[in-house]
Amino acid sequence: MSLVHTFATGFLRGLDPEDAHGLTIRALKAGLGPRGERPDDPALQVEIAGLRLPSCIGLAAGFDKNAEVPNAMLSAGFGFVECGTVTPLPQAGNPRPRLFRLNEDRAVINRMGFNNEGLEAFAGRLAARRRRGVVGANIGANKDATDRIGDYVTGLQRLWGLADYFTVNISSPNTPGLRALQTKAALEELLGRVAEVRATLPGKYPVFLKVAPDLDEGEVGAIMASAGGYGLQGIIVSNTTIDRPGTLRSRLRGEAGGLSGAPLMSLSTRVLHQFAEVNEHDLILIGVGGVSSGADAYVKIRAGAHAVQLYSAMVYEGPGLIGRIKRDLAARLRADGFASVSEARNTA
Repeated sequence: MSLVHTFATGFLRGLDPEDAHGLTIRALKAGLGPRGERPDDPALQVEIAGLRLPSCIGLAAGFDKNAEVPNAMLSAGFGFVECGTVTPLPQAGNPRPRLFRLNEDRAVINRMGFNNEGLEAFAGRLAARRRRGVVGANIGANKDATDRIGDYVTGLQRLWGLADYFTVNISSPNTPGLRALQTKAALEELLGRVAEVRATLPGKYPVFLKVAPDLDEGEVGAIMASAGGYGLQGIIVSNTTIDRPGTLRSRLRGEAGGLSGAPLMSLSTRVLHQFAEVNEHDLILIGVGGVSSGADAYVKIRAGAHAVQLYSAMVYEGPGLIGRIKRDLAARLRADGFASVSEARNTA
């Protein structure tokens, strides 16, 4: 990473977190983003649900909520990028402040509340962008929707053909009642309606489900069975947690919202492994939560992940983190005799 980007990362950490994020997006739109090393190490290449990725390291949803800079983040070195969460109608989200850095813990708490510019602005940007790389769309429901399941159907219909895959996000803790869609009856109604609308749309695009880490083993098994039964291609494990580990040191640890970053690594990986153990439908598993190094990514893969995503670690490490993770992961694979990510899966 250049000295300019090193300086920029330090400067942004001195600003209010949400202001810093907005400034980052503007800089990326202006073409001031970093350029990752290319080509990626062949050991990191994967294919998930028919999508060929140059590396298994992806950008998680939440960074680019409005699909403003997917190509810039691909250029920064990510193997794939997930934009959103987007809701049918524009939504302001929760009152500020709503984003907090827990510096001592290398963590973030957010209660953003699906703030975004809405489906039409999101779709317009995806339609106008120069197609390159793999870009996914993470879809959600408006806070005041009378038919939340209908919001997911609307998002899927509007964006079909504009993104390379879709993620049904039912796991944000910041929209009251949203996580209730993870219960068996509600989930089956949701996935049933998603399956119905997919059958009417041209072409085939993978659909994933993003779940919370705050699940017990029974819930994991039920979700996996429903996802496989209704024809989904994968599970993204996981969103932020409402748990507050006793190890947190920051004075901001009591803020309401979802916790991400380093403290989520253990919990999200444990739940990922539980999903891998009951993966009878051989669904794609994407590991998210606490990834800040090649070692972390390797742990996720050995626990069952086909690919991994990250976001919060960039708040602390800057864009140079992406290249370091990829180099370290490739070295770890080869040191243990694995020629590819696929060979290392489920070897924990």
